[in-house]
Amino acid sequence: MSEQHSQEEILSMMGNVEVAAIATSAGESLRIRMMHYAADESFNIYLATMKGDPKTVQLTNYPSISLLVHQSGDDINNSREAEITGKAVFVRDQAERARALKIVATRSPVVKYLTESGNSSLLDCIKVMPALVKYRVFSEIVQGMPPTVIEFPQNRRIVSDWQLLKMKLKNWYSEIRAPFLTASAVPVILGSAIAWFATGNFYWNFFLLTLLAGLLIHMGANVINDYSDHRSGNDEVNHEFVRPFSGGSRVIQAGLLTPLEVLSGALLFFALSAAIGFYLAWARGPLILVLGAIGLISGLSYSGGPFSWAKRGFGELLVGLNFGILMTLGAFYVQTQSFSWLPVVAAISVSLLIAAVLYINEFPDYTADKQVGKNTLVVRLGRNKAVVLYAVIMLGVYLAIGAGVITGVMPLTALLGLITLPLSIRAIQYTRRHYASSFDLIPANALTITVHLATGLLLTLAFIWEALGAQRLVYVAITAVVFTGAVVYMYRSIERQKNVFLNLKQAVK
Repeated sequence: MSEQHSQEEILSMMGNVEVAAIATSAGESLRIRMMHYAADESFNIYLATMKGDPKTVQLTNYPSISLLVHQSGDDINNSREAEITGKAVFVRDQAERARALKIVATRSPVVKYLTESGNSSLLDCIKVMPALVKYRVFSEIVQGMPPTVIEFPQNRRIVSDWQLLKMKLKNWYSEIRAPFLTASAVPVILGSAIAWFATGNFYWNFFLLTLLAGLLIHMGANVINDYSDHRSGNDEVNHEFVRPFSGGSRVIQAGLLTPLEVLSGALLFFALSAAIGFYLAWARGPLILVLGAIGLISGLSYSGGPFSWAKRGFGELLVGLNFGILMTLGAFYVQTQSFSWLPVVAAISVSLLIAAVLYINEFPDYTADKQVGKNTLVVRLGRNKAVVLYAVIMLGVYLAIGAGVITGVMPLTALLGLITLPLSIRAIQYTRRHYASSFDLIPANALTITVHLATGLLLTLAFIWEALGAQRLVYVAITAVVFTGAVVYMYRSIERQKNVFLNLKQAVK
């Protein structure tokens, strides 16, 4: 360290500046953002932001980081700055995390609100361990004087291959949008339960293979959609997306995966799904290939290829058909080696709901989709008129369940699916009030996903109940507890997230 300026002087200057410019790697690009920070006496820099924030993801996947703290003087000659380069790590120790958030909260109103309201668990806390600190004063720079340099050789560590592997796996977890894979799990579970009810038989090995094939084709569809939206420029111009409901995974935009990696991953998922499909066709019947081919072609051409169904306004219909009726019927066929109208009628509500999930998530993407010519139904109708169709879809779910029971196609226990009607009404109300505000529409996005999961599981429970009979109500009760626990956990998490966002909006006004 040169003797021009003391460590205490540098820390004092940094203590008077509340925000720093944070530069991180995003693949082949660099991203810069102003963030509130706090520093300790060892020049460790603490940052805090919402979990899953793109900047946080970049910090942890590409831990090399540079910060610039600039303080302007009344005279330009008195302007000074500190440049810190180092490595970023998550703060895992609870005591250190609490101290870090406490000092960052003195500068950041967001962090202050979340810590004081008991919601600090929603924050990622990052520590930047400095490898080099450079301190410059403008008047000294123009005189040719070198900057004051402080080195921390103990922090010049190399990221291990194991750490890099964990980062890459985490990136792929984000890319496949794992929490939303319930969209393919629900129809497979429902179709298999209907088969059990209809025949009294249940083949666990074929069920698990069908479920895996459904999840893989869903992963492939999610990933190829990200690739296609990147190629079209949709994701790059989308600035209104709301994580994690719309705007895709953003891993390409964040530089976490390259477009080639994403395309290769999509093709791999489709290939694995096709391999399982060929086996099931050999073991259970060739007609499964027809349903599998429809799903595969639909996934490949949803937002890309010669058809680009999403751009033509047929994406919602295609997703509803594939992740509702076709998957339910396919799961039923694998178990029974036959077709029936029962799984088709039972899956209508699931088809409508997964279409509604996609549809409501298109509201925040409206501007970007319109700009690149992705003419979804929301773009074609306009957000105002699109609210009416959303209400029709959501209410149509319960008309389909009621009609199925009244006509005698579905058992009386299927009326369990009506339990979610109050949640659907709340989602419709939020959409009517906030269709033009992506931030305020979050509860509707979340509630639609909850209704899809809950309704699908309630219908599944109905058929399991019928298959087990009154003599085995204990097993029905256990299944009900498990399903209810999953739905309640999701619902409470969403409610908590919604309240935090709404209160946070008021706190930073």
